[in-house]
Amino acid sequence: MASLPFHTFLGQTILNPRALIIIRKGLPSFCFFVVLLLTPSCAFSHIRQGFEEDKGRKYDLFPEILMEEAVARLNELGEVSDADEYLQRTFQSPASIKAGNLIRLWMEDVGLKTWVDKMGNVHGRTEGINPSEKALLIGSHLDTVIDAGKFDGSLGIVCALSALKVLNMTNRMGRLRRPVEIIAFSDEEGVRFQSTFLGSAAIAGVLPASALHVHDKSGVTVQDALRENSIETTEENLLELKYDPESVWGYIEVHIEQGPVLETIGLPLGSVKGIAGQTRLKVTVRGSQGHAGTVPMNMRQDPMVAAAEIIVLLEGLCKQPEQYLSYDGECRASEVQSLSGSLVCTVGEISSWPSASNVIPGQVTFTVDVRAIDDMGREAVLYELSKRMRQICDRRSVFCKIDRKHDANAVVCDKELSSQLSSAAYAALQRIKGEVAIDVPALMSGAGQDAMAISHLTKVGMLFVRCRGGISHSPAEHVLDDDVWASSTAVLAFLETALL
Repeated sequence: MASLPFHTFLGQTILNPRALIIIRKGLPSFCFFVVLLLTPSCAFSHIRQGFEEDKGRKYDLFPEILMEEAVARLNELGEVSDADEYLQRTFQSPASIKAGNLIRLWMEDVGLKTWVDKMGNVHGRTEGINPSEKALLIGSHLDTVIDAGKFDGSLGIVCALSALKVLNMTNRMGRLRRPVEIIAFSDEEGVRFQSTFLGSAAIAGVLPASALHVHDKSGVTVQDALRENSIETTEENLLELKYDPESVWGYIEVHIEQGPVLETIGLPLGSVKGIAGQTRLKVTVRGSQGHAGTVPMNMRQDPMVAAAEIIVLLEGLCKQPEQYLSYDGECRASEVQSLSGSLVCTVGEISSWPSASNVIPGQVTFTVDVRAIDDMGREAVLYELSKRMRQICDRRSVFCKIDRKHDANAVVCDKELSSQLSSAAYAALQRIKGEVAIDVPALMSGAGQDAMAISHLTKVGMLFVRCRGGISHSPAEHVLDDDVWASSTAVLAFLETALL
């Protein structure tokens, strides 16, 4: 079938409209045949009528809320920026505060009780029929990277609000069996303070009090930034932000995939089975600064070429770890096999001093980002990198130093939540597409998410949403309107089946 022509329609990969296709339903032994006689435009008009029949039951698909309003809100948030030429919202910046206020208004529009906590997180909560029950948390982040896309983070917040708005409009929000709380986390990207998950880590109780004293490039601390926005946060009341694990039932998050898998297989939604662990390093290489024209090549102690050799070593190690790692106490065969499918390494920043074209640098610094599903395997890679890096530096007579700036262990998503989210995604696609039923794939996340921090508090589950080209952290980041609809509908279906 791979050789036949196909089209993408509402996120479904289909053959030529007059071709015969086989679509697998949920059960492995059950298939059915569909002859597509309608053109895509005819089928599209049928879907947009807003209703779908499933064994006699009629669903209102609420496209005006779950798609049109959701897309409009994403576009509106995409205009809230600290920069004129591109999208940028960092922790407690003016645009971040404006975005938080806008989200809070939308929460109140849904009928939620709202507040802003001591880390700048924006909360909206409905108690349901039993306020004493453990709460479901739904969240994502409102901050962005520099020159960002408008869907990363914002999509998860807006989809959750849209789903609750439908429940409120249909007089069902008050019938939820447990409280539901939406949280727009103040900082996940870590752009301003180089410290990720400030918002969600505070809720989970894993943010150290010392984080308040971390400063940005201008010398402003996290505590100062909060105080500038009339939030007085001390080491004592920071600890009070931690939620009691006994008060929380679970956490779900909708997020763009930030990768190409869903688009490649032609599906709008996928469940997440786990999130890769990650380590960030700062590497400093010091040599002998000198004149570019007078120091002979064989007498140089050049930190730039040493850094270049280390970076090429890192690339080889991460592309083919099995050729570098030994099967001893540092790494087992199973870990090497796991690494070959998930290990990614990146040097994203590099700088030299004094950074002049006619000067041999005296110092070079660069960052290393290492991610893998297997934590032991990731540690083995870091050990091997450190060992071989020091060999390079000794051979070149330069000094090398490695500082570990960030560590996060891999997270395995809760099987029950993942199953419920997969079923909800399946139901959403079935509602929107009529009789077409498609398996929902289970993916790994190579990107860090707020769910990583919240996993220290409660069980977590995630849904990924297709993004064009797998592109993220870029103004080219894009999600189809119909995929926004599908993700909002999936959250609604989850709430309907799990909490009503």
